[in-house]
Amino acid sequence: MRSDYAAEAADPYCLRPGEAAALLAGHPWRRFVVLGDSIAAGLGQPLPGYHPLPFADRVRAELAATAPEVAYLNLARRGARMHAVRSAQLGQAVVFRPDLALIVAGANDALRPRYERRAHIVDAELAAMVSELSRTGAQVVTAGMFVLPGYPGLSDWIGPAFRRRMGILAVRTAAVAGALGALYVDLADHPATAEGSLIGDDGLHGNGRGQAIAAAETVRVLGTHLGNASPSKD
Repeated sequence: MRSDYAAEAADPYCLRPGEAAALLAGHPWRRFVVLGDSIAAGLGQPLPGYHPLPFADRVRAELAATAPEVAYLNLARRGARMHAVRSAQLGQAVVFRPDLALIVAGANDALRPRYERRAHIVDAELAAMVSELSRTGAQVVTAGMFVLPGYPGLSDWIGPAFRRRMGILAVRTAAVAGALGALYVDLADHPATAEGSLIGDDGLHGNGRGQAIAAAETVRVLGTHLGNASPSKD
């Protein structure tokens, strides 16, 4: 990694040199699609010392490092709630004929009051997408995103509620993934969340470090699925 990304190279939660190559060795994926909201779309803030590529683009880059012919389509849109992801993105994703699909959505649903009352509807939308993409031959990956101690971009009266709802969303997303055979990237309880250094100036979206860690954990989940192991830290 270049010297201007030295902070990422030294970060204990980011990918180590050679780690992605070992984890993704021999991977079968050649058509990678991403569905979701602003997190999946790559909204975030660069951070000195970290590579500027956002979360999903980083995953694509690591896949392509092993298989340069990987085709990539990111359909995610800022502000999309789960029903909009299904209605506006799923059809295009299926037409793309992916063999790997990443779905990251639900945070905009969790922002709304009474999410808890509608959570089963959000679950059903996610389940429909996982089922359809799986039926067409894609390995589906979902994620529970970082649950942070605070969200400076939100009013004091909604921040604690959003934190609670993001935790609920992560648990429910994991349950949908488990029931339908999708892979699940668990970032909700990641130890880095306690450090308060994953978020950009907007107080909501991940900075370069958050993007790097999310990508690293996704690559590790994919590697575990393939039966590959990370190289020794020694």
